[in-house]
Amino acid sequence: MQPKILITGVAGYVGGLLGSRLARDFTVIGTDIRPRPEAPFAVHRMDVRDAALSDLLKAQAITHVVHLASVLDSGTDRAREFDIDVNGTRNVVECCLEAGVGHVTVTSSGAAYGYHADNPEWIDEDQPLRGNPEIAYSDHKRRVEEMLAQYRQSHPQLRQLVLRPGTILGASTQNLITNLFRAKRILAIRGSKSPFVFIWDEDVVAAIEHGLRGDRCGIYNMAGDGALSVHEIAAILGKPVLTLPAGLVSAALRAARLLGKGRYGPEQVKFLRYRPVLSNTRLKQEFGYRPQKTSEETFRFYVQHARARGDL
Repeated sequence: MQPKILITGVAGYVGGLLGSRLARDFTVIGTDIRPRPEAPFAVHRMDVRDAALSDLLKAQAITHVVHLASVLDSGTDRAREFDIDVNGTRNVVECCLEAGVGHVTVTSSGAAYGYHADNPEWIDEDQPLRGNPEIAYSDHKRRVEEMLAQYRQSHPQLRQLVLRPGTILGASTQNLITNLFRAKRILAIRGSKSPFVFIWDEDVVAAIEHGLRGDRCGIYNMAGDGALSVHEIAAILGKPVLTLPAGLVSAALRAARLLGKGRYGPEQVKFLRYRPVLSNTRLKQEFGYRPQKTSEETFRFYVQHARARGDL
């Protein structure tokens, strides 16, 4: 049967790329709270928490759902972010079950593993999901995955593909992570390599398409080969490194938050120090997708295009 695919969060960065790619060969429908008038398919204005999603799935005879909708710019309203991320995902899954959808793809994140000092050098899918309760995005991704695990046990008829990407970069990426690279000096925490693994945005959408075409299930990290330390990133950018002790950065962030001058608190030091470095072995060997760009190639590709448009 030819898949009929619904994408949540289709007006977002990855959603826009994925929808345009899949619409070449499949019937695609999108949902988002924002309009996407340029989309080559129907986009319905709908919140992921809306129970009416079930009616749309039934009316359109949807067979596959790709759930991308999530709060990326977190930290301003924790209760609302939890409601969208966790309860929104629950609603998507419940609507899939009610409508008889057979397959759901959910984009999680390497952040679900958490930012911990005892993270192994390379993290594979057997590592426990510990998240960080003090970091909303990480905590919510962990909670979503725990919920999905329960659904796999109670409702195995809904096949799941769960993907955990590292930092996604492409020609036009602009987000909180890339803001770090735009600074005059690249911040490093003393005693930490602060490694990054990158995944090209085109690899993300190609891997999702690979999963849909093969009706594949399972849980897979998504990253290009290799990793880059903060000093290697700075060298590619041609920028100096500002190395500070963790305690000083933590105190500065705490003071800024108390003064109402900063969005982030001392918990962000963990984000800078203990980034999970994702192994992509299973993505290549079991899932059957080999990223076209390594972490370094992805970063250099981003840098080339960011410089061309004056962002770096």
